[in-house]
Amino acid sequence: MQHFLTIADLSRTEIESLLDSALKLKKEWLKGGNKPLLKGKTLGMIFQKPSLRTRVSFEMAMRHLGGDALYLSPAEVGLGGRESVPDVARVLSGYVEGIMARVFDHQHILTLAEWSRVPVINGLSDYSHPCQALGDLFTLMERRKKLEGLTMAYVGDGNNVATSLVHICSKLGMNFRIATPADYDLPGPVVVKAREFAAESGSQIFETTDPHEAVRGADVIYTDVWTSMGQEAETEKRKSLFPPYQINAALVKLAKPDALVMHCLPAHRGQEITDDVADGPNSVLFPQAENRMHAQKAVLVALLGPKAAGKSRTPRAAEGRAKSKGRKR
Repeated sequence: MQHFLTIADLSRTEIESLLDSALKLKKEWLKGGNKPLLKGKTLGMIFQKPSLRTRVSFEMAMRHLGGDALYLSPAEVGLGGRESVPDVARVLSGYVEGIMARVFDHQHILTLAEWSRVPVINGLSDYSHPCQALGDLFTLMERRKKLEGLTMAYVGDGNNVATSLVHICSKLGMNFRIATPADYDLPGPVVVKAREFAAESGSQIFETTDPHEAVRGADVIYTDVWTSMGQEAETEKRKSLFPPYQINAALVKLAKPDALVMHCLPAHRGQEITDDVADGPNSVLFPQAENRMHAQKAVLVALLGPKAAGKSRTPRAAEGRAKSKGRKR
């Protein structure tokens, strides 16, 4: 693993290794603290979108592991505007040992990885949110004896979070059901990949427009905001279409009695989820948020830790200066 860009890039073995590492690192932290595996290492963090969980979880993960994190605001970097993405990647590669980026356009993540000499982590893009999905499955792993065979029902918009969830579930042998309004389903290529993964793991993928059908008998109910950042122009239209997809007490009753309710946050209470469910006995919203930090520790150790030293990460720029000479974006 040279970068952490999408769940689809990882093998089942790599995902399970990261989950096991997250569990060990969390237990170690709870017993008094983590070993300084990243002492002397700095993570450069590029933000195009505001964040509570992504920024704080990565900063604290680096601190717990003895390293440091450097926050770079949109105004400071101007990724792809003030400065080209390849140039940002090459400059940062000379300063830090790793780059985490939270962006609008997934292509920016791919271009950073292409030109960087250090590992790149996708902190969120319009295509996927692999850090969230890894933290979510870690949360399930803590609460269930095994993940294989469980059924997750995702209700709402077929967005970047849903993309990472369908891929990680299908890789690990979990069944995935998704209920969305018409025209808000997962992109076709995302589902094609998920079905390929499911064929290998034995899991099942089910798509519907009926939230009741998706949730009935499920082990996990998952939702997200109806309107993601960058979609603000669609807010009113989405508000008129998505109310039937609200996670409320009546919908939760259709799932298993001990079903876990998840939300990647921030939550718009009263829209995609009601207060009584978000704060109810089935909810794991806040343990889920905390576990982002521990899951990301596993990613950071895998990419920046002692065992990662010496990995070859030759950027495209190093293939020959003649190829990149005069390149403009």
